[in-house]
Amino acid sequence: MVKFGAPQAACIQVGWEFRLVGAPDAIVMGNVRRLAGYRRSRHRLEPVATESLAVFAEPQPLVPGASAGDSIGMLPVLFHLLRSHELTVDVSVPMSAVALVSAGL
Repeated sequence: MVKFGAPQAACIQVGWEFRLVGAPDAIVMGNVRRLAGYRRSRHRLEPVATESLAVFAEPQPLVPGASAGDSIGMLPVLFHLLRSHELTVDVSVPMSAVALVSAGL
């Protein structure tokens, strides 16, 4: 991979071996990238955040759960809560409207 050209060259210069052991899963990386845009606390709007935590106290699909309130206004808050681990979702499967969301750890 092109990204690792410089580290590989540096390792060779000092006599070290360079191996790329594995690559991150594409689905996980896509989901993490999506949620990364919601890491700032400005996305944690009250009372929507508190309402969202209450709605997802019992696991349920993302969009039907968001429909409990204003889903357009609720989705950025939900993504922030997922990013901050206040809510959880399985990031190993593509995130969709039916992704099962539940209370965080």
